[in-house]
This record gives sequence, C-alpha cells and structure tokens, in this order.
Amino acid sequence: MTALALARSWRPKTFSQLVGQDHVVKALTHALDQGRLHHAWLFTGTRGVGKTTIARIMAKALNCTGEDGQGRMTSEPCGKCPACLEIDAGRFVDYIEMDAASNRGVDDIAALLEKAAYAPSNARYKVYMIDEVHMLTNHAFNAMLKTLEEPPEHVKFILATTDPQKIPVTILSRCLQFNLKQMPVPLIVEHLEKVLAAEKVDCETNALRVLAKAAQGSMRDALSLTDQAIAYAAGKVSEEAVRGMLGTLDDAYLIRILDSLIAKDGATLLAIANEMGERSMSFSLALADLSSLIQKIAAAQIVPESVLEDWPEAAEIRRLASALTKEEAQLFYQISITSRPDLSLAPDEQTGFAMTLLRMLAFRPGNETPGRAGNSAPPVASAPRPAAPANQTAAPVRSAPAASAPAPMAAKPAASAPLAPAPAVTASAANRPDWHALMRQLPVKGLVQQLAFQTELQDWEDSPAGVRATVVTPMPQLASEASVGRLADALSAHFGKPIKVLIEKGEVEGKTVAKVDAQIHQEKRQNAEQMIAQDPFIQQLEKEFGAKVVGGSVKPL
Repeated sequence: MTALALARSWRPKTFSQLVGQDHVVKALTHALDQGRLHHAWLFTGTRGVGKTTIARIMAKALNCTGEDGQGRMTSEPCGKCPACLEIDAGRFVDYIEMDAASNRGVDDIAALLEKAAYAPSNARYKVYMIDEVHMLTNHAFNAMLKTLEEPPEHVKFILATTDPQKIPVTILSRCLQFNLKQMPVPLIVEHLEKVLAAEKVDCETNALRVLAKAAQGSMRDALSLTDQAIAYAAGKVSEEAVRGMLGTLDDAYLIRILDSLIAKDGATLLAIANEMGERSMSFSLALADLSSLIQKIAAAQIVPESVLEDWPEAAEIRRLASALTKEEAQLFYQISITSRPDLSLAPDEQTGFAMTLLRMLAFRPGNETPGRAGNSAPPVASAPRPAAPANQTAAPVRSAPAASAPAPMAAKPAASAPLAPAPAVTASAANRPDWHALMRQLPVKGLVQQLAFQTELQDWEDSPAGVRATVVTPMPQLASEASVGRLADALSAHFGKPIKVLIEKGEVEGKTVAKVDAQIHQEKRQNAEQMIAQDPFIQQLEKEFGAKVVGGSVKPL
C-alpha cells in the first residue's frame, strides 16, 4: 500500500486547521455564524495557499448536518456526517469542482448552469467550485453573468484563480473577493515541524528553513518538498541533505564570496565558482541566495534591530554589515539581481556567475584600476578638445601622470608644451563659477550628467591659455576617460575657451547637485506625507475602518 502524500493527508478539513489565512477565515466564519452569506466568492492567490481547501471547507460548512443529522449550517463542520465525509472523499454529488483550464468553452458553462436550476439531491446547497476561472473564454464569462448575479437560492458559486487580472470586471463585481496571502517562511517552518513531529521524522530546523524558502510561499510546495526530502535523506531530514537535494548554496559559500570581495581577492572568487561547478550547484539559485543575504546586510546597516537572533547567520550578517559600506551593499545587490537573466546568455552558467563576481569586484566603489601603482587612484585629467592657438602646439593629456607624480598640481607639462614661461595664473574667487547652476545648465545626459551631479568645484585656475578646473567627487567610478572628456567639451563650449578638468576622489565639503536634489525631494515627500496625515477624510478612514497609510507610498507631485 502506498503512503498518501503529505500535501493530501495534511490538507486542512476545518477552518481552525487552516494556516496563514486568518483574514479569510475570520470573514467566512462570521458570515456563517450570522447567516449573512453571499452567493459567490472569489479566492485569489498563488499556487498552494489554500484556495481549493477553503472551497471544500465552505461546502462542508454549508451542508453539515451534525452527527445526529439535525445540525444546521455552521462554521465548524463536524467531519462525521455523510455530507462532510463525502466531500472529503470527493464524491458528494452536490459539490461540483470544475477545472476551467480544460472546460473553458461557452458550451461547458451552459451545461453547468443548466443543471444549477435543479434543486440539490441531498443537501442544503449546490456548491459549484470553478478552479482557474481566468482560463474561461469571453463568451463563457458572458454566459454566466446573469446566473452569477442572481442565482437560485440553493446555489453557491466559489471561483478560484491565480491571475485575477484576467477576470472581467463584470465578474469581479458580482463576487466577494478574498486575496489569499503567501505563506511566510517562519509560518511554514512551524507547520512543517508539527507535521514531521506527528509523522515521527527527525529533522533540523535549518533544513526546514531551506525547504520553506524553496517553497516560495506555497504550503503545498513545502509539503511536497518535505516528502521528497524524507525519501532523499532516508532518515533524519538534515540541512546538508536538503541542500544536496535542492542544489542550493550553503551560507558558508555566500559568506566566503563576500569576504573575498571585501579583501579584493579575485583568485578566491574564481576558485569558489569552480568549486560550486564541481558540486553541480544551481548558479541561478546561488545569485538569488546571495541577493537575499546582501539585502539582510543592507537592512542591518540601516535598521540594526532587523537582524533576528534566531537566524543562524545573524553574527555573520552583523560582521559583514560593518565591513561593507552602504554603497557597496547596494551595488552588490543591484549586480546580483540584474545578472540572473544574463546567465542564460553566458557560454555556461558557471562562466556567467564568475563574471558576476568579477563585475562586483571591478565596480566596487573606490576600487583601484589593475596595474596602477599607489594606494589610491590618481586623478583623471582631460585636456581641452578645441584647437590650440597658432603659436602653441599642446598635445591633449588623456590620462593621469605616472605614479611618480605626487599630486595632480605637481604634474609635469607635456613634452610638446612651449618652453617659454607660462603667463601668470589668476585664481581669484570672483572668477569661480556657480558650480551647481553650471552643472544644471550643461547639455549633458546619461553617465556624464551623473558625474557632473556628483562633483564639487575645488579649484578654478583661469589663464589666457585656458582654464584648469579641479573638482572632487565621492564616486570616482563614474569618472571614466570618456565621461571626463565629454564634460570638458561641454564646459569649453559653454565658456568659449579651452578647459581642462581634473577629477580627484574625496568627500565633498558642501553638497553636490545630487545631494541637493535628494534633500529637496525628501522635504517634498515629508510635506506630502504630513498633508495626507492631516487630511480629514484620511483621518476618518483611519478612525472608522482602521485604515493605515502605507509607509513610503506617498509621493510628491
């Protein structure tokens, strides 16, 4: 005799056994207890969250007669009367489950509605449950509009779907709609512990946590994966066995990756990718797990109390949160999530994963360009693009001076520069332009505009031969040779004379254009949130209906 799958044997049979859908249970039980029943319900949500289960419980609640056969409609079906037993067994003639994916035509719906006119055979109500209702054709939807709006008194409709956006508004307006939530990981872990304890199967909590994450909010998927893990482990369900079954990455690998990024150790990153390839791990899931870990690190940097003590990796998250800057955490997260679709374009997944790690290392803020000497990246210089005067043949300087130059101001003149002494340079503060206003006026876009908005003018040296502008930026990774050259071209065109731009790395003393814009946007958002909070209509909604403004959802116009 084959064992019944956990997802079937542990399917809830009453509302009290239902997990994770308290808001739906509360509404339905109150309606049953008070006798205020609607004629049609629509349950929406992802797979495995309880849509069909709730439909069967509702059918039992509507038709339960109690153990003595004299019971009334109840929110707590007995599970022992003929109606409850037959519905659980799937042979109750007045509970009809229809799969709209395979019966989606107008003829199928017409046949169903034709039978709805007849009284139930041996029940109070005929209950029609139409699963995946969004698969019906437009003609089928139109055919059921009138019956769904005014059905016979003995008929109840329960519709279920994973894609409510495809259901016509005319159908939605005729139903009470309940959105079933995805199951959070802690709730799935708690339920799996109860199930395995009842099944007398030993397990590790971390193994159940891995299964819960892999289920992606579906309790049915979690139970199915648990069935598979029991067979795979042939004994205790351990974290090592579950990770081997799923091909997921151990947190130790993820922490080693981040430690190697902090140490700028590219050789170790490639070695980790090779080791993962030898173990046939899923690189797509590895990037998903890596982005999840980085998100926790970023949250720990902003909200330290977000790290829960029961997390096995809590100590490592706190350590990495202090070792990484906020900018690095945000950059690594962005690269990890945007690189997942690129894995299918790479020669193979391992190559794509390795390139993702190298991209994190290459674009890490403040990272040095390989092959350059010194402990910090020297400034990037750009020579003016306009033609030199007739009596002067100055070659454009496209890169920083050699490592022997201690600072940009000490750079030697180019070999082709005139030997005559240069005219005196004036550095009057009155000649310095309004840098913020100037950056907003320049006709530059894209990365050049981002570079301009992240700079602050440090020195402006004006001479008859041209201008040398020294600017400082906290984001030198934006200062590529091409971007600096285009910025110099725009400045030269604006002032009508050659301008050379020197970029230095450092923290700005004042505020860049980007910081000013961010501050203005923040003030506007705060003012908008304050206006919303003081609105009498909003206050009335909060008082009478318990409404709540979602944080961060208010945006200024």
